[in-house]
Amino acid sequence: MNSAHPFCVLALLLVNTATAAPLTGFRAGAWFDEQVRERWLDGNVRVIVNAARDHDPKRPTRLVIYATPNGNTIEQTLGSAKVEGLDWHFDIQHVAAQVRRLRNLTKDENIVLACIEAEGLSWPAWRRTTADHSARLRAIVEGIRDLVPGAPVRVTLTGHSGGGSFIFGFLNSTEVIPDYVDHIAFLDANYAYSDAEKHGDKLLAWLNGDTGRRLSVVAYDDREVMLDGKRVVSKDGGTYRATARMVERFAKDLELSEGRLGDFVTHTGLDGRIAMYVHTNPKNRILHTALVGEMNGLLRVLTDGDVKAPDWGTFGGPRAYTKWVQPPPGIPPRPPDAVTGSAFVKKIADLKPAEREEAIAREILRGNIPEFLRNIQTLTETTKDKAGREHSATYEVMPDYLAVGSDADFVRMPMAPMTAQRIADAFGCALPTRKVVDDVYKAATVRLEPIPLTADRESVATFAKHHGQIEQQRAGKELGALVAGIKKDVVISNRLSEKPNRVAIYGWHKMDGTPIQPLAIVHVNTYVDYSHGVRLMKRTMMVDGKPRDVRHVLHAADVCGLLSDEGPVNWPGY
Repeated sequence: MNSAHPFCVLALLLVNTATAAPLTGFRAGAWFDEQVRERWLDGNVRVIVNAARDHDPKRPTRLVIYATPNGNTIEQTLGSAKVEGLDWHFDIQHVAAQVRRLRNLTKDENIVLACIEAEGLSWPAWRRTTADHSARLRAIVEGIRDLVPGAPVRVTLTGHSGGGSFIFGFLNSTEVIPDYVDHIAFLDANYAYSDAEKHGDKLLAWLNGDTGRRLSVVAYDDREVMLDGKRVVSKDGGTYRATARMVERFAKDLELSEGRLGDFVTHTGLDGRIAMYVHTNPKNRILHTALVGEMNGLLRVLTDGDVKAPDWGTFGGPRAYTKWVQPPPGIPPRPPDAVTGSAFVKKIADLKPAEREEAIAREILRGNIPEFLRNIQTLTETTKDKAGREHSATYEVMPDYLAVGSDADFVRMPMAPMTAQRIADAFGCALPTRKVVDDVYKAATVRLEPIPLTADRESVATFAKHHGQIEQQRAGKELGALVAGIKKDVVISNRLSEKPNRVAIYGWHKMDGTPIQPLAIVHVNTYVDYSHGVRLMKRTMMVDGKPRDVRHVLHAADVCGLLSDEGPVNWPGY
């Protein structure tokens, strides 16, 4: 959990401040007035769906399904601003920022982005190890489409690098490409194009079926590119040769025109509905990821055939979307003008619940939390998988529950799970599980007796009263030490799949270690009372000496026991 955050001013400008209710199944996003939805599909495929906050189901909707490249998570693919210590993968594709730029240009339709990753972060490997993978890919695409409200929902299938395997797997799933797909775009991702698989036949039949359908390809001359003294592609491999195969196949049935666009050789046909761009690569560099982010490749293909295309900038660079890049994950420094906890409580005392949630999110997202919450604590766990192999892990948690204010004047702040998830996403964190809550209690150096209250449980005044009682009990104990026993935790759990729109709560351990609150989903997800607390854990943890994302650890059958007593967790968040 970064305490240094040079983008704090930017964060204040970009924080989501809208109060309109999100779409069913979505929650408010942290930035750019967006709403998001996260799910595991088909058991081991994760998706994050990102829509504008003003999404109108009455308008036509374009759903851009973007398959992640090998080795990249969804979060890295979506992108964020560069900061020291952040993995470089966050600053290469910027898929979310490019889609935001497109939304800024497009007012007559909704633009929804669905970014998908395969377990193991490799679509080619996923296909090799997954039975009936093509049919399952078809079901995944249709499942994502069902998550998006509005009609008609037209689909753009796209992806980078290994993400092309996802597209080809989808093509292999059917003899006729479904009508709801009206754009297919390969971003240096068409390695697997094959005439033997009849890819060309299917694409041409699909293109000829409707004049609104488009095919886009971005590639580069990778034939002689070297890395560590070796060519990066085989004598028959690479996207340059794959694109040449596509050109040769299409030229048999229609007229293609060759031209130039900057450093790109272009092959176009069907009145521009086929558009293939091959960078000549005069300096013989590795341009694989540069084609997507640095050169605005996603923006280029998403605006092929659109008269607005010149409005966004130049294909080939520089970046045309920098204003739409979100801050890096981490906690911003507390602003100099931030209000104290007691002052904040007075400000929100009479707000309606939805307005109160927005005020809490806005204040915490701008970094107005006490410094001691940045004093993260490390826990160590071990588990054995079904084969008897032992696994070890270390992960990091906040020492206490989310609060607003300074070390000298703060108030622990109960909140709805959607607000908690929104903050966790922005901070590069996750919500805990029941097991994590138990482990925190065992490791806590400050354990306090729970203080139940019965009157006016949902009021801000009671929030503040309960906080004050905790502080009286905590007097003399070190601020920033790992504390437990003072709140019920908002947790993630597979039980959230049992009923829609619920909050899972657990904990509030007595001094003998017995939790007052068993794991429960009795409350709707808008219910908040004084006893609820949100303790965040860092998204990146170490498993068997290697960094892993909490989402992936929770979902993996062999290591989920490090964090879960429910088995693999298929409900990644709110």
